[in-house]
Amino acid sequence: MPTATWSPAHTSRRGPRHRLAVLVSALACAVLAALTACAPEDSATGGQAGGTPTKSAKATGSATPTADGCAKSDLDLHTPGTLTVATDQPAYEPWFADDNPTSGKGFESAVAYAVARKLGFAASEVTWTRVRFNNAIQPGPKDFDFDINEFTITDQRKKAVDFSSSYYDATQAVVALKSAPIAKAKSVPDLKDAKLGAQVNTTSYDVINDVVQPSKQAQVFRSNDDARQALSNGSIDGLVVDLPTAFYMTAAQLENATIVGQLKQKSGTPEQFGLVLDKGSPLTACVTRAVDALRTDGTLDELAKTWLADVAGAPVLN
Repeated sequence: MPTATWSPAHTSRRGPRHRLAVLVSALACAVLAALTACAPEDSATGGQAGGTPTKSAKATGSATPTADGCAKSDLDLHTPGTLTVATDQPAYEPWFADDNPTSGKGFESAVAYAVARKLGFAASEVTWTRVRFNNAIQPGPKDFDFDINEFTITDQRKKAVDFSSSYYDATQAVVALKSAPIAKAKSVPDLKDAKLGAQVNTTSYDVINDVVQPSKQAQVFRSNDDARQALSNGSIDGLVVDLPTAFYMTAAQLENATIVGQLKQKSGTPEQFGLVLDKGSPLTACVTRAVDALRTDGTLDELAKTWLADVAGAPVLN
């Protein structure tokens, strides 16, 4: 089982290696100052989402600093020597298998370990922790290095957290019981009078209001499990989730259910899932670089084929 990794020592985002580096730098500066009027050193660290990696202050004290500051030894981690990765509980299929993110099975579990490898971490050096979806995207310090949980990258969320570059493009889909009136809907207007629901603070809920704009108030649920139960007992006519989740629900979790169709985003472009990091995290640029490398070398496509191979063929509702 994943374990929480918080301890008093974790209240600082800087590890012992950083503090030692600062001390060494300060002593060196003091000696040099006596000889050459050593100038103050800029201690600013970090990079922005998707930006060019910058060398951290920690790296300035490293015996072997790298040009991009993304070497394993240069990373400013929540827990020194360990890459702490978060996700929600339960963690749903097909993103994770059997609610066990440590297995490496399921698309997002596999992506997390692939990113870890790109950053130089063995699987044994990855620790998982559980964070509620809603809490992960709130402002404030995080107890993880990155969180992977189908987080759609949005401008609103970027005000509170950092995102890596996208590791998956997704669309939203409507799930209904085969007996429901909307099961045979062919267009978005056919959904206007339906009572639809989605998990709280998700883009699934936003799509209901922005794209469908139903005449009845959309229902919000704490989790997809709660929303699925509401669909089963007839409290709602349809449930909106991302397309891979819709396929899994209709195949394994709901009886006599069907995917009514995909919903196009209001912007016309698919949603993009990104890894969530602390706002201003010095890891953001390095994690983005790892995701970009996985996209370039074809790893992300291969993992999608392995774990999300069934997400083709759902009709698009216009």
